[in-house]
Amino acid sequence: MTEVIPAVLAKDINDLRQKIANVVNITHLVQIDICDGKFVDSQSWPMNRDDIESTSKILEEEEGLPYWEDLDFEFDLMVKDAIKLFDFFVRLGARRLIFHLEAENEKDLKDFIDSIDPYTRETLEIGIAINTNTLIEKIFPFINSIDFVQCMGIAHIGYQGESFDERVIGQIKDLKYKYPDIIISIDGSVNEETAPLLVEAGANRLVVGSALMKSFDVRETMSYLENL
Repeated sequence: MTEVIPAVLAKDINDLRQKIANVVNITHLVQIDICDGKFVDSQSWPMNRDDIESTSKILEEEEGLPYWEDLDFEFDLMVKDAIKLFDFFVRLGARRLIFHLEAENEKDLKDFIDSIDPYTRETLEIGIAINTNTLIEKIFPFINSIDFVQCMGIAHIGYQGESFDERVIGQIKDLKYKYPDIIISIDGSVNEETAPLLVEAGANRLVVGSALMKSFDVRETMSYLENL
């Protein structure tokens, strides 16, 4: 069975709450897209100054992320210098963290991942995301240090509803040929048309944003994708 992960891109904490509410009863984990307006053009919660109050309450454990008692959270860090934000997102309740290779100095990122406390790694998965125009060889030095690779299915990241970039199919096949056991997650333009192609190529996880949020029957769409 394919793991299907609903993706949420929220402008503020209220938007986050409303969007998570759409999938809270049909999944165990949600990906929250974090955009800084620097590495990507868009900006999302909690990278806006107006979000300080809502996040401070969570960090101080006065309250948790919306539906935290029912869900785990995966943060897709589409931000520059995400290493500096590691502790922040761990404290927010991350179950998985995804660093974008193109947003970091590769050596610094590798050294940082290798230095994460083993106790923290027991409950936290680390993934590396690569763009469709990035050579997969760039990810090879990280393979033994990470839990999964996230290949982007779109060229213009940081937005939902973008056009599918077929280059991701080749990336999946090449990664699976080189590392048959690596978990590959796909994020961007995953829908009922592209998902069968991605799973056939070797994808293990499908991160789905607009295709779920716009679905007339979210549960049925999830079930279809999971059973590909």
